[in-house]
Amino acid sequence: MRKIYLLNILILSISFAFANQTDSIWTGLQLDEIEVSAARLEKDIIIPQRLEGKQLQSLNTLSVADAIRYFSGAQLKDYGGVAGLKTVNIRSMGTNHIGIYYNGIQIGNAQNGQVDLGKFSLENIEQIDLYHGQRSDIFQSAREFGSAGSVYLTSRRPRFKEGEHFHIKAQMRAGSFRLINPSVLVDVRLTEKISMSMNAELTSSDGKYKFRYKRVTPSGQTAYDTTAVRQNGDINAIRAEASLNDYYSNTGFVRLQLYHYNSERGVPGAIVNNVWRNGERLWDRNSFVQAQWEDEFFNRWNIRVNAKYANDFTHYINYDNRLLYVDNRYLQQEIYLSFANCVKLFRFWDLSVAYDLQWNRLSKYMNANRLSHWLSLATAFNVKNYLRLQASVLGTFVKDFGKTQNGKTSNPQAYRFTPAVFLSYRPTQKADLKFNAFYKQSYRFPTFNDLYYTDMGNADLRPELAKQRSVGLSYTLPFCVETRKNVKRSMFSIQADYYYNRIKDKIIAYPKGQQFRWTMLNLGDVKINGLDVNTQLVFAFDHDVTLTTKLQYTYQTAIDVTDPNDVFYGDQIPYIPWHSGSAIVMLSWREYTLNYSFMYVGERYNEQENSRYNYMQPWYTHDLSVSGEWELKRKDRYAEREKTATLKEQGARSKNRYTKLKASVDIGNLLGQDYEVILNYPMPKQNVKCTVTLTY
Repeated sequence: MRKIYLLNILILSISFAFANQTDSIWTGLQLDEIEVSAARLEKDIIIPQRLEGKQLQSLNTLSVADAIRYFSGAQLKDYGGVAGLKTVNIRSMGTNHIGIYYNGIQIGNAQNGQVDLGKFSLENIEQIDLYHGQRSDIFQSAREFGSAGSVYLTSRRPRFKEGEHFHIKAQMRAGSFRLINPSVLVDVRLTEKISMSMNAELTSSDGKYKFRYKRVTPSGQTAYDTTAVRQNGDINAIRAEASLNDYYSNTGFVRLQLYHYNSERGVPGAIVNNVWRNGERLWDRNSFVQAQWEDEFFNRWNIRVNAKYANDFTHYINYDNRLLYVDNRYLQQEIYLSFANCVKLFRFWDLSVAYDLQWNRLSKYMNANRLSHWLSLATAFNVKNYLRLQASVLGTFVKDFGKTQNGKTSNPQAYRFTPAVFLSYRPTQKADLKFNAFYKQSYRFPTFNDLYYTDMGNADLRPELAKQRSVGLSYTLPFCVETRKNVKRSMFSIQADYYYNRIKDKIIAYPKGQQFRWTMLNLGDVKINGLDVNTQLVFAFDHDVTLTTKLQYTYQTAIDVTDPNDVFYGDQIPYIPWHSGSAIVMLSWREYTLNYSFMYVGERYNEQENSRYNYMQPWYTHDLSVSGEWELKRKDRYAEREKTATLKEQGARSKNRYTKLKASVDIGNLLGQDYEVILNYPMPKQNVKCTVTLTY
């Protein structure tokens, strides 16, 4: 019993580490929705990149994938259009090393390890965070310690003023390529502590957009130069979500969430050999239900329990008569349980222990089962808010029960212990200057496709091991601007990080044998060096005018050092640019907003060998949006009742007597730039979206 008690004590340290930080200088600062972000960022050893509030809403973005493009160090693989696959890669670590978390619980894909971010709409998202290494908070699930980089999606939480019991938000978006995107959101306050939210959205587009197809030979002659229309990029998708939130105390809450996504889409293939249309179709059905419970006991012990069941169905058909007919169906199931505890031993010392269990099953063409365990132990020290230290060790235990189509059975199993250390030093409390550093190892086990896919899988694959080192600094300068009416508070911040990553036993697809059939092998050894710089300026003027600017820049070298005898030894790995960056400028006056965003991706190569045959030119885009919001007075149905109503009742009703109307126009790729993120997958030129939102 003493051992069990001590184990529970060890598991609880993170909530207190998160809750007992000193208030930042931003307490009380009112700059729309920006001061909340700054206050929370103060509690992170490694400050995340964050988009929320008006900044997130004003971007010319339809899905989460479009918003992530504006984070430094993040490379988005986009195959074009609304229907194209969109995955994220952070600091060249590889998509499978990145964890995507929805309200704190990871979105999984045991089949290929990739999460299509295009399936997650911004309609129900209020905040996006990107962490390098891991979230610097020891009160988290064990699985979260295993990601080399993390993207956290936080859905909106219903908020009610006094006297309010429900909200209704109806939105209609229409735009280029026959885009139709209606949605409706309903929030209901059931009791003083319990609320419910429901959200549904339809996305439809024919995906037909003009593009320029031009290829120049190494000698400088034009091989192709024509304009065509993208085909087979249509999509029809429905997304529905519901959540039940019970904040039964100041420290405890229960959240139940249901998610369902169903789509049929064309798969726009590569434009090669004068082939402009492909016959591939894809049906997706993704559903999950997840629950969370969290509370604090004795002012020292925090406990969190997560549970999830996911059911994903994929149906892929290739009608292309030039290729072999394919009709594949896959069903994935996942059960996930997490138990995390954190205890505050002393005012400056926290400890946590977490255990996660996950079961995955992939049926039909690959009858594979996987049982995974994660066990983490972490500690955090806070010395008078000058020095903060976090250290953790994660044990990962994986066992597979796989069976391929040819009857071969494989039972690979592996385990690994991976440490991490995070450090933050603040020289003085008078200036918000912080130095940070971290070292982390992460472990990536092969996916079901890597191990068991017919004619391609390799059951003898070794897991990838990634090592990350990073040092950086951040500085925030608040200042006041005196106007004719009052004093406005403004802010400037800058953050710079240098990092060095090393990946061993990288899993790649490699042609092998006389017929050059592809197989999965451990061949890769990659060195990554980079520099990320982020700046932000919020400047408040008189007459309720606020200017917000956000700049990001990344310099990165990611070279292959697998074999000195290879012709591509020391070359930049495919699709990683040396230079990239983005800029966001938002000017707001009262309820009107003008937003401009710019994105640049420098030169890169599409193959391992950095030859002129594989060279890809830089590309850039300009986006512009303008929006306005108005209050519409509603007919007062309570006029007679208010003659006898109390002052409190009249005040509560008056707050509910207005309907908000918001309209916006978004222009993407303003100058009609021709560009490709992936070779032979052209992106849309100039496109327009118009949105009308009614909030009750």
